[in-house]
Amino acid sequence: MMQLKDLYQGFRDPDTINNLAKAITHEASMLDEPIYIMEVCGGHTHTIMKYGLLQLLPDNINFIHGPGCPVCVMPKERIDHAAALATQSDVILVSLGDMIRVPGSKGSLATFRSKGHDIRPIYDPLDTLTIAKDNPDKTIIFFAIGFETSTPMTAVLLEQVSAQKITNILFHINHVLVPPAIDAVMAEANTKVNAFIGPAHVSVISGAKIYQPAVDQYRTPVVISGFEPVDVMESILKIVKQRVSKKIQLEVQYSRSVSYDGNLAAQKLVNKFFQIRPEFRWRGLGPIAKSALQLKPEFKHLDAEIKYHDCLPQTKIDDHKACQCGDILRGLANPKDCKVFGRGCTPQTPLGSCMVSSEGACNAYYRYGGIELTKGVQHA
Repeated sequence: MMQLKDLYQGFRDPDTINNLAKAITHEASMLDEPIYIMEVCGGHTHTIMKYGLLQLLPDNINFIHGPGCPVCVMPKERIDHAAALATQSDVILVSLGDMIRVPGSKGSLATFRSKGHDIRPIYDPLDTLTIAKDNPDKTIIFFAIGFETSTPMTAVLLEQVSAQKITNILFHINHVLVPPAIDAVMAEANTKVNAFIGPAHVSVISGAKIYQPAVDQYRTPVVISGFEPVDVMESILKIVKQRVSKKIQLEVQYSRSVSYDGNLAAQKLVNKFFQIRPEFRWRGLGPIAKSALQLKPEFKHLDAEIKYHDCLPQTKIDDHKACQCGDILRGLANPKDCKVFGRGCTPQTPLGSCMVSSEGACNAYYRYGGIELTKGVQHA
């Protein structure tokens, strides 16, 4: 009988990883300049740190940790929106797990929850339906976050709300898009990024096609990678080979799940309910044009931002002055460059969003940064 470990054993095999490391080192010896790879997704950051992959790579291959953590890029004013909504009478605010601990300007949602406001972390957006049915006298507000990966789940919830004619659910939409974030990173005058590891789960939904403009415009490799150590090492090897051969292209390492066109049914459902927002302010990156979604006008009766507009704060708020999360998200700093990293800022007492989320770069460095090389490749 097949066991769970049989599904991933080959992806965490030390011999395979070490052989890939040797191949990368050989190819990298022919590079005429260092490679600075941005892994867009925080899941890849954690794989790199947890399994000690950095220690296996030559000095001319570097990682810059990108803005692909949905919690990390949420600006304080949007957290303040959620807090303001939660304090309204007869409101229950629901959102996905990590969001509860992200600090806004007046505290996190966990802070407001401790004061008696009804704020509920969920792990399946459809749980919102049950909460609404169990509380018919309350308004349930779903604080929707995430990249292209989680947007279809919000769309499914919207579909169910409409189909079941549920009248006590509203939505505060904070869904953001990967390609504009890549453009923002490359627009930085001081950026060193010259290769990308593309996010896996996003690409399952959107397809590999969304990265082709970046490859063409910036002449930089994009390799869509799975999350296992072998996936990441194989993707690095593909990037190095592209740089050595000067044949820059879009590649899919994660071919077992990602196609060029993606999940067309999910894209159709998303397009039914959402349109591009003119501008969205990202934590650390600032305002980025056409980088997020909003509900279409025909669904404005479900939009909490419209119904509660007068009670939502509009002031734009920057991060704590000591926090360098913004520079880290832009690829201009490493977590250990931050003076409060591991001191005033820890997963238990986070000053910035990069330390809060399980996908945040600071969280990964704090949890795994001290792993020795002998512990770098592990069996689960």
